[in-house]
Amino acid sequence: MEGPRLETARLLLRPPREEDLAGWTELMGDEAAARFIGGVQTPLGAWRGLATVAGSWALHGFGMFSVIERETGRWIGRVGPWRPHGWPGPEIGWALIRAAWGQGHAEEAARAAIAWSFGTLGWTKVIHVIRAENLPSKALAARLGSTFRTLGSLPAPHEGEYEIWGQSRR
Repeated sequence: MEGPRLETARLLLRPPREEDLAGWTELMGDEAAARFIGGVQTPLGAWRGLATVAGSWALHGFGMFSVIERETGRWIGRVGPWRPHGWPGPEIGWALIRAAWGQGHAEEAARAAIAWSFGTLGWTKVIHVIRAENLPSKALAARLGSTFRTLGSLPAPHEGEYEIWGQSRR
C-alpha cells in the first residue's frame, strides 16, 4: 500500500510492505527484541503481525510505519500510531531490531510519528503502553515528553498489567 512517507535526518517512515517480512521476522524471532511486544514468534506469526499492521492502514488510514535507514535502505523496525480494538487509547509504539538499539533511531522515528499523528490524524493525545520492567521504553517515553498516567490492562492475548504513559497535543 502506498501512503505517507515521513523523512527525518536518518530515517524514512512508510507503511509496511510485504518486502519488509525478512526484517519483521528478524525482530519477532529475537527473544530480547520481542520480549515486550508479544514474545518470540515463528515466521508465520511475524507475517501475521505484518499483515495486521498493513490491515490497520487499510481499515483506519494509519498504522505503524516501517522504519528504514535512509543511508542503507535497511528495515530496522516499526514505529507509529496504533489503536487496535479494545486498546486503552491512541498509541505511538516502537520496536526495533537489536542491531539498531542505542542509536537514537526509536526517538527520532517516534517524534516524527507523534508530530504526524497530531498534525495529520488530528489526535489530541497519545499514549505508550509499557511493561513496568521495560526501563529503556520508559526512558524513551520520558524523553518524548510523556509522563506516567496510570496502570492498565490490554485485551487478550496481552495478559498482565501495563503502565500507560502519555502526553497531550499541547
